[in-house]
Amino acid sequence: MNENDIKRLSRLTAILTQLQTKRLLTANELAQKFSISKRTIYRDIKALEQAGVPILTEEGKGYTLMDGYRIPPVMFSENEANALITAEQLILKNKDASFVKDYTDAVNKIKSVLRNNTKEKANLLSERILSGQNWESNRTSNNLSVLQLALTNFKLVKIRYYAPDNNQTTERIIEPFAIYTTQENWLLIALCRLRNDYRAFRLERIESLFVQNETFVPHKITFEEYIEMAQKKC
Repeated sequence: MNENDIKRLSRLTAILTQLQTKRLLTANELAQKFSISKRTIYRDIKALEQAGVPILTEEGKGYTLMDGYRIPPVMFSENEANALITAEQLILKNKDASFVKDYTDAVNKIKSVLRNNTKEKANLLSERILSGQNWESNRTSNNLSVLQLALTNFKLVKIRYYAPDNNQTTERIIEPFAIYTTQENWLLIALCRLRNDYRAFRLERIESLFVQNETFVPHKITFEEYIEMAQKKC
């Protein structure tokens, strides 16, 4: 196998990973990603199809993988494993318990596919990487995972929210829009139906929440447009 064959095989694997990562990719996006022509992308896609990869073409939209198709576990390099371990130590200091648990579970699954020598080095690094934030590992909320699912599935959420400014607790129906982090704390940006406007809710002040079966229409604005709106109100 010559150098060009090795480069193409590496690119085909990377294209397959990209297809599994995103729901839909255009030939133009793939060409820009790998700095090659769209004609080369067309040949690569055909090569993957001939190898048995079930790639579907949505006319005028792009390429996607058939539902249920999964590639074998990816082997991580030592640098990639180190990056994940470093991120884990920062996340362990996060104040939302659900986020810490979900990330830890995900990293444990990743560790299970590491080569033995890489796994040993990753475990050593995890003992030697420390974060000065939230040193006592206080957990002030346990709602991030639930709110993430509500956000991506456009589900209404009923919350009881405490506002220390007026020492009042109110019940609200909200439409989750975005989640914003400031160091280890979290803010939920949502359209509050009580106020008929976007509001920022600190997760540790949500006393209880219940995800409704009812869905809402996805918001048309971007997060950048929300920031501009919020700044104009200041």
